[in-house]
Amino acid sequence: MKVHIEIDCTPEEARSFMGLPDVGKANDIYVDMMSKAMKGVTNTDQLQEYAKQLAPMGQAGFKLFQSFMEGANAARSQSDKKKSDED
Repeated sequence: MKVHIEIDCTPEEARSFMGLPDVGKANDIYVDMMSKAMKGVTNTDQLQEYAKQLAPMGQAGFKLFQSFMEGANAARSQSDKKKSDED
């Protein structure tokens, strides 16, 4: 038996419903700091150096995050393919 529930709500309402904190203020501060930091970047070498400083564990952390995202995208693609095959 399959049960499908569709909920129409805003991201803020979903976070509240799930008991997650409102991170809007922290996000605004982060975006503002990143915007200010990026104003001085004039070429890709500067951007790469800045990214290395921000990334936890440097280059290794970035590569780990990148592989995680690629794996998540691959899993989502396989899931979508299974759903379309079932229909």
